[in-house]
Amino acid sequence: MEQRLSLVTLGVADLERAVGFYASLGWAPGNDWRAQGVAFFQAGGMAVALWGRDELAADSTVEDPGGWGGVTLAHNVRSPAEVDAVLAEAETAGATIGRPGAETFWGGYSGLFIDPDGHPWEVAHNPRWEIAEDGSITI
Repeated sequence: MEQRLSLVTLGVADLERAVGFYASLGWAPGNDWRAQGVAFFQAGGMAVALWGRDELAADSTVEDPGGWGGVTLAHNVRSPAEVDAVLAEAETAGATIGRPGAETFWGGYSGLFIDPDGHPWEVAHNPRWEIAEDGSITI
């Protein structure tokens, strides 16, 4: 298996609401999500999908106890000021701020928002990681 990730699918309670939230952040679906019942967003060299939580659980052959799944997503940016700007944008779009931007123990700056379906997103500036023009990172 090659060392890469192609797609992250987030289980959502209300697909229309979830698409609206991510659209408020400037994301645009790359498919006819209303007809297909799943929304796909190009995210650099990978994709993020939004799909009904019940359908995702059934397709993944797992029991869904409804709690946090033990996964946090991350969005790295080029400066601490960008961390604060993205957190403000997410809050305006309807996210809950779980942790405001602050200096970290590892020498960076990060904060965290939680989308309307409970998916946590860390927004981070790591001064040791290079972010290319297309948003890809080099560690």
